[in-house]
Amino acid sequence: MNPTAVGILSPGDMGSAIGRVLREHGVDVFTCLEGRSELTRRWAQEAGFKDVADYDQLVKQVQLLMSVLVPAEAISVAQQVAGSLKRTGAKLVYVDCNAVSPQTAIEIARIVTEAGATFIDAGIIGSPPRDGANTRFYCSGPDCSALEAFREFGLTIRVVGPEVGQASGLKMVYAASTKGTTALWTELLVAAKALGLDEALAAELPLGRSDISSRITGGIPSMPRRARRWVGEMEEIAATFDSLGLTPLMLQGAAEIYRFVGANTLADQTSQEPNLSLDLVIDSLARQLNK
Repeated sequence: MNPTAVGILSPGDMGSAIGRVLREHGVDVFTCLEGRSELTRRWAQEAGFKDVADYDQLVKQVQLLMSVLVPAEAISVAQQVAGSLKRTGAKLVYVDCNAVSPQTAIEIARIVTEAGATFIDAGIIGSPPRDGANTRFYCSGPDCSALEAFREFGLTIRVVGPEVGQASGLKMVYAASTKGTTALWTELLVAAKALGLDEALAAELPLGRSDISSRITGGIPSMPRRARRWVGEMEEIAATFDSLGLTPLMLQGAAEIYRFVGANTLADQTSQEPNLSLDLVIDSLARQLNK
């Protein structure tokens, strides 16, 4: 299968960047913007998406549909798409690219395959595919050929196994190593500031693993605007670990840190605004503790 018409739900920061790459390689990209924000609508327009009235129209237009959403919306959107497939009799490949646990991916697969779709489990690692970003799409399932065809359309696609849930599992453990540790570093830096020990800690860190600390803390200035979206992702990772018999508590704690950051006005920043300094972010969060 070599898709020439692809649907993307939703054309946010990641989804619009994916759509732009596909459009530049000759693929028609469709979406449904009903209920979406003005920013999402602008992203879709700038990336050259074709907007349709509803999901029924969308599933009739495309051969492959990519779900690129916040984790909390993944199941509900799959249910809406499944309803449209049943009403219209349309057939398509449904690619779930959301940061969800293997268990959630398996449930989404059940929902859409019962409606007649072919399902591919996928996980995106890296920033949106623009400006030379090394974005990787990992996929798993009995037949990933429809997504593998996107290698010809400018995307990096890697198959990790034959089972639904494997690609989502890789996304979970990788995100735990990046976003999970960012939450830990955010918490400890805020604690140091609140204790009046930030300068002492800063002086001590170069004596230890300075390369690691600088690499991880370097992600904090751009984190606040993503914090609200990352809450659900941390909860999905916690559920993944819990299902394996490991403690979910560390990642549940990371979710709580991102809820805390999400309550700060810094979280209202958009991706179009320049990153704040690390000191400014930590100072603002430390002041929030006093409130």
